[in-house]
Amino acid sequence: MPKFDIIIPAYNAAGYLPEAIESVMAQTFEDWRILLIDDGSTDDTAGVVAPYIEKLGPKLKYIQQPNGGLPAARNTAIRNASAELLALLDADDVWLPNRLAESLKCFEGRPEVGLAHGFVSRIDTNGAIIDTFATRQKHHEGRIAPYIYMRTVDMCCPTITFRKKCVDEVGPFDETLRATEDRDLWLRIALRYEVALAPTVMAYYRTSLNSMSGDPTRMLNAQLQFIQKHYGSPGCGWLARRIALARIYKQQAEAFAIRRQYRDGLASALRSLALYPLDFRNVRTAGSLLLRRTGLAR
Repeated sequence: MPKFDIIIPAYNAAGYLPEAIESVMAQTFEDWRILLIDDGSTDDTAGVVAPYIEKLGPKLKYIQQPNGGLPAARNTAIRNASAELLALLDADDVWLPNRLAESLKCFEGRPEVGLAHGFVSRIDTNGAIIDTFATRQKHHEGRIAPYIYMRTVDMCCPTITFRKKCVDEVGPFDETLRATEDRDLWLRIALRYEVALAPTVMAYYRTSLNSMSGDPTRMLNAQLQFIQKHYGSPGCGWLARRIALARIYKQQAEAFAIRRQYRDGLASALRSLALYPLDFRNVRTAGSLLLRRTGLAR
């Protein structure tokens, strides 16, 4: 069996998929297999995948299923996985050649580690780099479950690797969550295992305002479901819940601001400030949106 099974869910991403697959083929660590789950695509995903199936043979397993959403597609891959380590790559993201090699270092000789992540650069729909997140922060590694809950640490999916035995223990992705299902699984793993950080940029994460994460209301509802689900878990008590709520309302405020919906943004920012006024970032967001709402700033 391979060392890594690579989980690639694909839904109408034929335009980006070749770049994702070829970024796996360019890995310096070569003991891998791709589990590509076609989640009911209506574009030419099958045609795009066909030459790679011929070229890669047993190193690529292509599974077609009716559309069930991202968590369901990833769970299909997990059910078909046999490798010790599972690595995530969405069809519109891209790995750098060091991705698997750097991730493997996080697990070697460290049985206490259940999940690892690294740094990313964000790219736009055309592949241009928007920004890079490559700064080691206080709660990026170790026993960090409460910080995952409070959203004071972010882990980007194309850098995530976890032991298969972890999902055997805590369960797979929660298919009732139509967003934030990734953070939900990271938290459940982190409640039992340490999280490791590979302190290097290892992937390009593609972002778009048309994505689920770009819809402030839908994302907020999913985040509220997550917060309620894990309230009362170790380290996820009353104060942690208020901090988590403050952060998601701040995030919603910023999303509204991008759309120039300053009235809605200010309402969300003030709610964030009321929930946790000790974080100066909540004060700053509310102040910025107040100035924009009154026309004193652009």
